[in-house]
Amino acid sequence: MTRRFLAASLALPLAFAFAGAGGLEAQTDPKIISAESAAPESIAREATVMDVDQTILRAGSNGWTCLPDFPDTLGSDPMCLDAPWMEWFRAYMSNTPPNISGIGFGYMLGGDAAASNTDPFATAPTDSNEWMSYGSPHIMMIVPEASMLEGIPTSHSAGGPWVMWRDTPFAHVMLPVAEPGQYIMAH
Repeated sequence: MTRRFLAASLALPLAFAFAGAGGLEAQTDPKIISAESAAPESIAREATVMDVDQTILRAGSNGWTCLPDFPDTLGSDPMCLDAPWMEWFRAYMSNTPPNISGIGFGYMLGGDAAASNTDPFATAPTDSNEWMSYGSPHIMMIVPEASMLEGIPTSHSAGGPWVMWRDTPFAHVMLPVAEPGQYIMAH
């Protein structure tokens, strides 16, 4: 068998497999692959994929938006967000209070970048900002009223759900799905 025939015979089934899932280009774009890794395949495959500069890389049809890893952060932090979380995300990116009308969910199954547990805009550890060196794979939940968060712990080291950024307009519940350093293969 010639090398050219062998290469063609291996490439053809792969091309059909990728074409059936959105085309070869969509499956090989590193930003799309990164974005899709944040959520279960049932959500990611039909989600809009938006770059960190909010350029649409792929239109979706299920109301979810996935973003690739943010290159300027420490750690891997791709995410998939539903409509309420996208409202939150846009408000966060512009440092304006979000207007959350309902409960929303977001996935970060590849983990998270280093961040403060108390200050949404901290860029480095301080004595008072409860710096987390990396985040474990998790699901996030936002609620329309801060009072709905009462009674949920704020400690990220307690081993269960906690409220991150309590007492700020960006408070949300973190729901770990694996231990820090363990990663979930979303697909």
